[in-house]
This record gives sequence, C-alpha cells and structure tokens, in this order.
Amino acid sequence: MKKLIVVYSLLLFGLTNAQSIKYGVTGSFHKGSLAGIHGISKGDFGGSVGVFADFSLVTNDIYDSAWLYFTPQLEVFTIGEKGDWNEDEKDYQKYSNVYVGVPLYIKYYLKSHGYKGDIYIMAGPKLEFLVSEKTDEGNAAKEVLNTNFDEDGIAKFGLGQKLSKFSYGLSVKVGAKVNDKLEAFIRFDRGFAKIYPDYTAKSTYNRFLGIGVSYYLGETN
Repeated sequence: MKKLIVVYSLLLFGLTNAQSIKYGVTGSFHKGSLAGIHGISKGDFGGSVGVFADFSLVTNDIYDSAWLYFTPQLEVFTIGEKGDWNEDEKDYQKYSNVYVGVPLYIKYYLKSHGYKGDIYIMAGPKLEFLVSEKTDEGNAAKEVLNTNFDEDGIAKFGLGQKLSKFSYGLSVKVGAKVNDKLEAFIRFDRGFAKIYPDYTAKSTYNRFLGIGVSYYLGETN
C-alpha cells in the first residue's frame, strides 16, 4: 500500500503544470470473473468507486476546449465468481475479492467540426492491489479429496490456492458527456498478471465488463 501511495503522489506532483486539471468522483457496476481456474465459471456482479483527475495535455484555447487528457484514477473495486469444479451446475463455490486499483488512462474526445465532441475513448494500464479475499467452497471441500482433478491430474479450482497481492492489466472505457458535470461510460478491464501464481495449467486473471458514471467536482487552471 505504501508503494501505491508513492506512485500516485508522484504522478500527481509531476503533472501540476498541466494546462488545466479537472477532478471528480466515479463509480461503476460490473459483472466479472477470475478466469482460468474454477472449472465452469459463472461471473458475479460487483462494483467500483473512486476519484479521478483529468490533466489536459493540449492547450485550452477557450474554456473546456482541451480534447486530450491524462487521467489517473484511484478506486476500490470488487470482483468475484461462482465456480463449478465438477460441472454439475449446483453447489457453486463463491470467490469474492476486494482490490485497490490505479488505472492510468489517456482520454481522447472525438472531434466534431474541429471542436471537442461529446464522445470519448479512454485506455491505459491498470495496477491492482489485493486488500481482501473471501472464499466459500461449500460442499466442494468435502468432495475434493479424490475427485477434484481433470484428465491430466491437475486441480480444477482454487481450493487452497495462493492469490497474488499485486496484479496488472488493461482498462478501456467508451463514454459520452451528459452535461457539464456528468459523463456515462461502458468499461472493460482485462488482467495480464497471474492471480494464482502457483497454478501452471492455465492463465488466471481478473476481467470484468461494466457501466458507470463520472461526476466532476471542480477544475483548476
């Protein structure tokens, strides 16, 4: 967590000379899962809440005319799934994790007749720090002794598996300006780091697709 604070502080300090800085709060509702380990995986619903700042990377010739921004975000989000290791579609095992995330977006507003438009695209790397994990194995813990293996003798789901405390990935948003204060967006996040580092059969990563809003609280010049 100390590394997270240092990284975020350096980013904000290094961009204090931006043309303008807009800041606000953001939140989303999503469905996601931990891919690659829990047998038949059914995504679970979760959400995120955070703060952000838009640092303009081009000159504002007139008020709010910048169309390119660097947008770091600090958020807390949940992600989980229901795993069905023996594929019988009952007695699902539940996995629920809480992360602190730091997406680092480049935000580009599509232009209309040479001016900043209302539609935007955001993309950038995302850092994830695990702060809480909860696992409910249900009946699987009783049945796992002789049956929790696939044809290669590899465990099908995460009973007893160690989770990484740090991961990273890519986050993408497509959104639209609703008014001067409010924006709405669709968001997709896909991890690239292994969530279960000791599991070698498949790649394991976080992923989710959601919708959300961002609300601007103020702006400095």
